[in-house]
Amino acid sequence: MTEIAARDALSDAIRYWEPRRILYNAALLLVVAVTYCANLPYSRATVNADSLLLLFVLAVLANVAYCAAYAVDVVAQISAFRGRWLRMRWMLLVVGVLFAGVLAHFFSGGLFANLS
Repeated sequence: MTEIAARDALSDAIRYWEPRRILYNAALLLVVAVTYCANLPYSRATVNADSLLLLFVLAVLANVAYCAAYAVDVVAQISAFRGRWLRMRWMLLVVGVLFAGVLAHFFSGGLFANLS
C-alpha cells in the first residue's frame, strides 16, 4: 500500500469532482424545470425578481453543499481504504445528486406551488 500526501489527495479530488459538478447542476436544473412545468400556469405567476434571486441563492447553496464531497473524498484517500474508495466514490456522487434533487424538488415545489 502506498502513502499519498494530502496535497495529492486534494488534487485528485479536484480532478474527479469538478467535471462532475456540471452533471450535478444539470440534474438540479432539470428537477427545477420539471417542477416549474408541472405547476403551470400557476408557476408562471410566481416568477419575479425575488423568486429568481431566491433560486440564485439556492443554486449557490447547492454548490456549497457539493463541496462536502471533498472532505469525504480526501479523508478516504488518505486512509488505508484508498484503493477501494477510488473504485466506489461514484456512489457518493449518485447519492449526493439524488439527495440534492429531492431537496430541489421540495424547494422549487414550494416556490412554484398553486397558492389558490
